[in-house]
This record gives sequence, structure tokens and C-alpha cells, in this order.
Amino acid sequence: MSELLKDPMVLRSIIMDHYEYPRNHELQDDPQYVQKHMASESCIDDIVVQAKLAEGKIDDICFDGVACTISTASTSIMSELLKGKTKEEAQQIIDQYFAMIDGREYDENVLQEAVAFHTVGKQANRIKCATIGWNAIQAILDESEE
Repeated sequence: MSELLKDPMVLRSIIMDHYEYPRNHELQDDPQYVQKHMASESCIDDIVVQAKLAEGKIDDICFDGVACTISTASTSIMSELLKGKTKEEAQQIIDQYFAMIDGREYDENVLQEAVAFHTVGKQANRIKCATIGWNAIQAILDESEE
């Protein structure tokens, strides 16, 4: 991991920036968007993630709802990372993110700012928070293949 990303203050600032100023944080009233509602049974997280898929690509991702800092920040970062990617590229990024969360080997270059959550796997109570938005987009992609 790059030296910069080992600095807990840098990681905290990435998370806080995406929490205080979440990107793509407004649902669209457009039938072209597919959406997935996700709620946690163990905390306040209750979000809707929307994606506009066209020609094998994610044209747009947005989300809204009530969520903790970790959920909001991770979903914001995810929305930025995956927007404009093909479904295959998005799946590779998602797979790398879950490998990181699970403590397996991952490519930090693929994950960019999402590496801010590299220690979440050591905090069992935060894993659901850090993955709720990612699980939503995974479900949207899976359902789009059916």
C-alpha cells in the first residue's frame, strides 16, 4: 500500500469528505434507472441505490437514504468508481473491494479511494456498513444478467 494510504489521517479525511459531501447522492425519478433497497438489521443504514444500465455499461449510479458515516462514504466512493464502467470492469472492482474487506489480496490501484476501508474487515460490526451499497450494486448487476 502506498505510504500516503497508510496514514490514518489521510484515510479518515477521505471517509469524512465522502460522508460530508457524498457524490451522486440524489435519486432519479426516471424509469430507466433500476433500484435496490438495502436496510441493515443492526444499525440505521437504510438506503436505495439506483443505476442506469445501457449497452453493457453503467451510465449512472446514485443513492439516498439514512446511513452512517461508513455506509455513506463507501457508497459515495463506489458510485464514483463504477460510473461509466462496463459491467465487466465494475465486477472486477467489486470483486477487488470484497477481497480487501475479506482480508484477501487485492489491487489498491483498482480500488483508488476505496482503500480507505482496508481495515474494516477487522471490525466485524462495520463490515455491513462498508458493504451495503456495494451489495446493492452487485444485486443490480446480477439481476440485469437474468
